[in-house]
Amino acid sequence: MPNDQYPVIPLWPGGAPGSETWEQVERETVMPEWQMPLVHNVVQPSLTVYQPANPSGTAVIVAPGGGFRFLAIEHEGRQVAEWLCAHGITAFILKYRLLRTSPEPWKDAPDRAAHEAEMGRLLPLTHADAAQAMRIVRARAGEWQTDPARIGIMGFSAGGLVASQLALDFTPATRPDFAAVIYGAPFQEISAPAGAPPLFLACAQDDELAARPVVAMYSAWQAAKLPVEMHIYASGSHGFGMRRLGLPCDSWIDRFEDWLKSIQLR
Repeated sequence: MPNDQYPVIPLWPGGAPGSETWEQVERETVMPEWQMPLVHNVVQPSLTVYQPANPSGTAVIVAPGGGFRFLAIEHEGRQVAEWLCAHGITAFILKYRLLRTSPEPWKDAPDRAAHEAEMGRLLPLTHADAAQAMRIVRARAGEWQTDPARIGIMGFSAGGLVASQLALDFTPATRPDFAAVIYGAPFQEISAPAGAPPLFLACAQDDELAARPVVAMYSAWQAAKLPVEMHIYASGSHGFGMRRLGLPCDSWIDRFEDWLKSIQLR
């Protein structure tokens, strides 16, 4: 459950542009089958701040996944932020805007055509949320004892798509200094733009949803001769996050920290 010790920063204090007429109410619930805490119906995007006692200067915006219908806020959000914070990295959990769902979003079965139309309207908003998050963290870096040149974004599954949006389409003010995409990447063919940030990728080979897009994103960065590191684990399927499975993928976040050190951003 949320901890009141962590400040929450609204991304758009005057109301998020593009969703002014949305009437759904943000809620947190638990998916009974997996006992998984979920946040859904996000209308007012925000950042939750996890500041370490001894900041290293590096910061990461963390975007949980959930198919744009909910956020897997625990094992792809809070547990990630807590680990980063314990290792001196300032973390910001990003709640980006989501599709409207029922009170039990795991039961929803949306019509495919309607879902694709909704996604077409939503993705520009999630990109705007990620860009605004980067602007805020960079502009207020001194407040959180972070280096404005060492701010990255990490995303899981759908949150990986949000992180990818910012790694592929940015301005000088919104460019991440690094990006980590964990079992989530664009499904369409992409080209890495000039000046794209260093990229860390992790996925499981038995992830039928994300393995191919992750490899394709690696290839795009490699073709552009941009810094990239990829870890493909033999097993772990989709959505391992910070869950302990007794598999090599359990250590992906340690490899992420190693990678940050290797590019002098840790």
